[in-house]
Amino acid sequence: MRDPFEQYAQIIESAQCYRVTGRVSEVVGLTVVAEGFLQPVGSMASLVRSCGSPIAAQVVGLRGDRSILMPLHDPQGVAAGDVVTSALGLQHVPVGRQMLGTVLDGMGRAIEGNEGFTVENYYPVYRSAPPALSRRPIDKLVATGIRAIDAMNTVGCGQRVGVFAGTGVGKSVLMGMISRFTSASVTVVALVGERGREVGDFLRKDLGEEGMKRTVLVVSTSDESPVLRVRAGFVATAVAEYFRDLGRDVLLMMDSTTRMAMAQRQIGLAAGEPPTTKGYPPSVFSLLPHMLERCGRTASGSITGLYTVLVEGDDITEPVADAMRGVLDGHLWLARDLANRAHYPAVSVLESISRVMPDVVDQEHLAAARTVRSVLAVWADIEDLVNIGAYTAGANVDFDVAVQCKPAIDQFLVQGIDEPADFHATKEQLLKLAGEIEGRRSQLTGQSGRAEVAAPAT
Repeated sequence: MRDPFEQYAQIIESAQCYRVTGRVSEVVGLTVVAEGFLQPVGSMASLVRSCGSPIAAQVVGLRGDRSILMPLHDPQGVAAGDVVTSALGLQHVPVGRQMLGTVLDGMGRAIEGNEGFTVENYYPVYRSAPPALSRRPIDKLVATGIRAIDAMNTVGCGQRVGVFAGTGVGKSVLMGMISRFTSASVTVVALVGERGREVGDFLRKDLGEEGMKRTVLVVSTSDESPVLRVRAGFVATAVAEYFRDLGRDVLLMMDSTTRMAMAQRQIGLAAGEPPTTKGYPPSVFSLLPHMLERCGRTASGSITGLYTVLVEGDDITEPVADAMRGVLDGHLWLARDLANRAHYPAVSVLESISRVMPDVVDQEHLAAARTVRSVLAVWADIEDLVNIGAYTAGANVDFDVAVQCKPAIDQFLVQGIDEPADFHATKEQLLKLAGEIEGRRSQLTGQSGRAEVAAPAT
């Protein structure tokens, strides 16, 4: 049984019971250099400006006997000689069961919704992932309410999945649909680096009033400090861990992980890290697994992670996307050509995979999905031939099946924004579709066989 005082014991053990002060010696770009202020990396501090109110900052590096800080707000007015003071203790976010329906900022403070919720605990923003051997096997599914995902790339409870796409392909709309239709009891959404206008649109249009009732939203817009943008992802993870420890199955969604990685790149380069892979410093590639590994299924509950990855130029091999695919348990690829044809959600079934799907669905479901996937693969091979009129009916049974069944498959995969898909109904439709495909294959095979037998007599 979990010790109810364990969390408070960790806070006391990590608390700093004295205050450290120093002086600003330099201000270079996004960073402030302080002398006489030796604090560990990640510590919070306060810059007491000679003109203006104090502003919060975080220690992002050490250089000799000097600390490198990055302000969480506009550093205008910070001057050499200004006092720097430490913030006592490590970083924790207040949490409680009543915080559902609340919007938090990157510091973990409530800014809208149930702002006065009862605080029941304090969870560390930065902490280690659960030990590998303490993780429970993923053997049950979580329904997303999206047919293209539930039928063809079923997500397991505790799985980590990436949603890869370029700009304007429908990532945010898909995330809003999943947050409204999912079977998870709690949803935590982190909007990192989004435009301020899109945050309001996501709340009103994509999430809606019903979706917000079981959601905690963490927001850090593109105009905020890189420190806040990185911190917002970890605040959302800490909130998800709180509900997981209550025994809930939590769906954690982050849009977008790429913008969080870009914020960490700004921090790393400003702190003096060398640029390595396409301008990304090493800290970016150590940050991603540190955050992603905190998801999963434990003895108390589960966190299913859904992370969007903004792919530059639709290049899935770019550094952040490549690093994410190496850590995640599956990925969904949103194809621009599907979006251009008004095929929404634009999930490319052939380019997507769920590594735990065989463990969470029965053999009948798995076989039906493979049947549909094989038809889509054949269609991808012959699509150009069909479009230029070079396809001849009757030459190949698999080709004929693909041509005749592709419209039915597209009709099954296309889904309206306000159209929830029940998982059991989705499975029944998938089995029916696979049965129709096999029936059409048998019919065409029989016709081909009769034609071959009749040919010599002619």
